[in-house]
Amino acid sequence: MLGKEEFISPNLEELKSHYHSIITLLGEDTEREGLLKTPERVAKAMLSLTKGYHMDPHEVLQSAKFQEEYSQMVIVKDIDFFSLCEHHMLPFYGKAHVAYIPNGYITGLSKIARVVDIFSHRLQVQERMTLQIKECIQETLNPLGVMVVVEAKHMCMQMRGVEKQNSITTTSDFTGAFNQAKTREEFMNLIQHGTL
Repeated sequence: MLGKEEFISPNLEELKSHYHSIITLLGEDTEREGLLKTPERVAKAMLSLTKGYHMDPHEVLQSAKFQEEYSQMVIVKDIDFFSLCEHHMLPFYGKAHVAYIPNGYITGLSKIARVVDIFSHRLQVQERMTLQIKECIQETLNPLGVMVVVEAKHMCMQMRGVEKQNSITTTSDFTGAFNQAKTREEFMNLIQHGTL
């Protein structure tokens, strides 16, 4: 997780003003007791949900980059995430599974989860987020290969439009050693059937 701290921005007052206007345009009374602080709460929530724009995922990986001769697959699976779809600004949420094969360097395991958090805390589409996670790890650690699989439910499909409650979208991307079907298959088997 990125932490529970409240993200304060110089844009807070302007955001509050815009949300005040939006609530009014929707036909509500912003002076009603339950809505008095809503513009400020929503502004703070949006700043928190998009704070990934102000964080450098490469720097996060570099901060715990260690020389190590381990050269087998490293998998961090079932990384919970929440993001906002850039088309409707509604949440999508699910799990990311990330694997890399070190090439002389490893990183702290929690840093992989932080990379997922940083990219998910931006206005996103699932396809781009999958690609960004993969590219960040590949560029920073230069491993023999990276593979990322993201599984998510999209509120824009559940609450509006087709209103399909149980559909799950899966995206994947990979580099290097994961171009080999056998390596990809090993990863997929481990994330689907591997247990502690």
